[in-house]
Amino acid sequence: MDSDFKTCYEWTPHDYLMATGNAFWKNIDFEEQKKLYGKISNSTFDAIWRFCETTYYPSELKGDEICSVAMGRYQQYLNDLGKSNPRIAKYAERIRASGDFYAIDIQFSEVLNDKKSFDLDDPNIQLILSIHYLSLNDQAKRNAD
Repeated sequence: MDSDFKTCYEWTPHDYLMATGNAFWKNIDFEEQKKLYGKISNSTFDAIWRFCETTYYPSELKGDEICSVAMGRYQQYLNDLGKSNPRIAKYAERIRASGDFYAIDIQFSEVLNDKKSFDLDDPNIQLILSIHYLSLNDQAKRNAD
C-alpha cells in the first residue's frame, strides 16, 4: 500500500482473511520476500534468523525452516524493549524458550486493541511486527511444494 505502516495494518481486513483461512501475511509474495532477504546484510539476517531442520508428519519429509536465533542480537533487542513494554517482554520470552515464531504469539486483534503495547507509529513495534510476519510467511511457504 502507499500508506504508512499504521494505516496499512489497521485497514487490512484481518477478520475476513483469517475466516477464509488466508492469514494476511500469506499474501506476502515469497519471491519478493527472498529478494528482501538479499538486501539484508548477512550479519543482520544471522542476528534474527537461523535455519532449523524440521520433519513434516505424517510423510516424515525433512526440510529447513526459518527459526529465531534465541540468544542473538535481535533477542537482546526484544529483551531490552521488553523492559519498558511487558507485552514485548512476554513475546521475547516465548521466542527465547521455543526458538520459533508462532501465529498465536502476536494476534492481529491484540495489536489493534492494545494500543499501549502495540503503538503502530513506533518504529520498534513496526520492526517487530515485520520480522514476526515475515517469519510466519517464510514458515508457511518455504517448504510448501
